[in-house]
Amino acid sequence: MEQETVSLRWEGKKVAHVNGIMAEKIWSVVSDFCNIHKWLPTIDTCYRVEGTEGQPGLVRYCTSTKTKDEDETKWARERLVKIDPKERCLSYEVLENNVGFKSYVATIKVMTVDGGDVCRLEWSFVSDPIDGWKKEDLEAFVDFFLKHWANKMEMNL
Repeated sequence: MEQETVSLRWEGKKVAHVNGIMAEKIWSVVSDFCNIHKWLPTIDTCYRVEGTEGQPGLVRYCTSTKTKDEDETKWARERLVKIDPKERCLSYEVLENNVGFKSYVATIKVMTVDGGDVCRLEWSFVSDPIDGWKKEDLEAFVDFFLKHWANKMEMNL
């Protein structure tokens, strides 16, 4: 009798579109690894801990706003694993955090659509399950941040 295998990893991908902004301009925001707090809601600070800007191995430290449901500020140390300006793609991993991530790797890509009038922003992830979360919760979390990021770029670039 075959046993059903339970996935030990969560994988997902979310997509947002940015209208009227060239891919190179969007990439300049995405690739600025230590300035994510300027673009994403609830992230209060983000700064370089070690490594060289724009190079794999760069480590950033991010903190998030306390909410009425949270007793403590959420934080994460994240390392840039890969960055490819030609392909406009980067990957990072969560090293340490108090959010609940045991293993999390994300890849963010910027792609040109429709001859350059629209850019596709793609955020994919592979994660161990997070205690107290469902996979759909992580997908909604990524989708919220990605859509906010795309809207903010559309309004400000």
